[in-house]
Parts: sequence; structure tokens; C-alpha cells
Amino acid sequence: MDRAIPEFLGIPAPAVTRWTAAHSDLHWANVTAPLRILDWEGWGRAPEGFDAATLYAYTLLQENIAARVRTAFPILGSPAARQPGSPAASPPKRPRAQLLQTVSRGDNLPLEDRLRAWSEELRRC
Repeated sequence: MDRAIPEFLGIPAPAVTRWTAAHSDLHWANVTAPLRILDWEGWGRAPEGFDAATLYAYTLLQENIAARVRTAFPILGSPAARQPGSPAASPPKRPRAQLLQTVSRGDNLPLEDRLRAWSEELRRC
């Protein structure tokens, strides 16, 4: 994981103790109604909650949708996710770091301020 997501903004990748099957690129362009998840070429194993945190990161510009995603995926707001060193705290840190890396390359620029604010929130965890 340290190779996949290098230390970014001075936050090292936390240790992962629970891995699960994951889409690994879950964003709104890969979700349809009725519910279907598309674009599975990157699927594999990822830290528990990784897909939920990725989808949440892509909702940060729509506060009402972000709140619904947090409600739908309790791991994002669980007490365990707020504990320093908790395995549940690591999923939000990884997608956030990945998206901030894309911002540094000129992609996802509208998300930058919200991602940085989320970074500060997670840094306090």
C-alpha cells in the first residue's frame, strides 16, 4: 500500500488489517439506475471501506449527496473511523490521497478545496 499510495501531505499510509473485494474506481460515472456498477477492470482487494470513501470523495461538491453517502456507508462516520491508527480510519485516507495526487496532475481541480478540508478532518482523527 505504501507503494500504491505514497506518503502525501505528510500523512503516511496507515496499516491495513482488513482487506475486502473492491471495485477500486467507484464514482458516479460507474453507477447507473437501477443500481448497476460498471467498469470493473480495476477490481481486486482493497482496505475495507475503500469504495465507500472513494464515492464519498466524489460527492464533496454536493453536500446533500455527501451526507446521503455517509449515511449509506456507516464505516465513513463510525467511531472506529475516528480513532487514530484504526483500520477503519484508513479507507478514507487512501482515496483522498489518490484524488489529491490527481489534483497535483491537473485533474479533479474542482474537488481540491474540499479534499484538502477532508484531509484536515482526517488528520485530526
